[in-house]
Amino acid sequence: MTAPAPAALVLEDGTIHRGTAYGATGVALGEAVFATGMTGYQETLTDPSYAGQIVVQTAPHIGNTGVNAEDAESRRMWPAGYAVRAASRTVSNWRAEGSLDAQLERDGIVGIAGVDTRAITRRLRDAGSMRAGVFSGDALADDATMLAAVRESPQMAGRSLADVVTTPEAYRLPATGDPIGTLAVLDLGVKASTLRFLQEQGFDLVVLPQSATLEEVLAHEPIAAFYSNGPGDPAASDSQVELLQGLLREDLPFFGICFGNQLLGRALGFGTYKLPFGHRGINQPVVDKATGRVEITSQNHGFAVDAPLHEELASPAGFGRVEVSHWSLNDEVVEGLRALDIPAFSVQYHPESAAGPNDARHLFSRFRELVLEHRAATATHSEQKDA
Repeated sequence: MTAPAPAALVLEDGTIHRGTAYGATGVALGEAVFATGMTGYQETLTDPSYAGQIVVQTAPHIGNTGVNAEDAESRRMWPAGYAVRAASRTVSNWRAEGSLDAQLERDGIVGIAGVDTRAITRRLRDAGSMRAGVFSGDALADDATMLAAVRESPQMAGRSLADVVTTPEAYRLPATGDPIGTLAVLDLGVKASTLRFLQEQGFDLVVLPQSATLEEVLAHEPIAAFYSNGPGDPAASDSQVELLQGLLREDLPFFGICFGNQLLGRALGFGTYKLPFGHRGINQPVVDKATGRVEITSQNHGFAVDAPLHEELASPAGFGRVEVSHWSLNDEVVEGLRALDIPAFSVQYHPESAAGPNDARHLFSRFRELVLEHRAATATHSEQKDA
């Protein structure tokens, strides 16, 4: 067997971890983040929210179950780079259709194996997420050259990445549950399972590029709107915020997840900020203010909405009263918003839970209920006005 080629993971602070090439060879520059899931590496890699990032897997053994088409959450793998401790030498699962390293190579994901991911994670926990680079093959250079390349790469703060992962053109998906109407989905990096759960709730989906205008959305005569997860800094997405404000003024019920939560926060007039190292994994505890229940959730975000947790708020943008509906039990980060005077809510986590726990899947049915309640209330108001 040919010995694997050497590789290096270089952090912005000058820390260097040496290992072997895994997947594609070359150079990958991005923000180093760690993901804590013990399973679901394929769902992680095909989540468009990881675009522009170098994912460090805290689970020590990666690749043993291979990859398959059914578990893919999008059309390809998205991280800029990938770091694992022990890459499985064999694939052993009846559902496997190929190996992870072959898929990484096919999608051009530059990876590194044989590094101490525990040490890397502890460093990121102490210093925060930072720029990094994976170097292998012809890109492997002397330490000073590699570090300079990392430090010259763009910061995640201020980056807009939705245009990289969005659908190039609009497409439709039919409802699989009892139909209730057309839902406009703004694809900021949407996952396939999210679309399936929305279809099951009776929505005929029209999935639109992130560049869609208000006129283009309304031309489809939607009964509601949805913003997906996605990568990048919400402060760099002014056009999507402006679109959302237009949709809210049109009195369309709205549901947003992850990036969609941050954009709802900005549309309502609140700020957002970058977290030290973000929330990424399938074991994040969140409390639901309405029920007092704690849900274990799947998350992947590096930014959060800046709003006080325990008081009713007035939307600075003029959309009435707002409350923080969910927050993190780990660090009290805002995990959800609920507008009290308009039909809109959002959560920071991933209720489609691919991969992850199922605690939050009820939010899809809650959205259907909100849409039907709003339709009934609008009809009643119209009848009273006519009378």
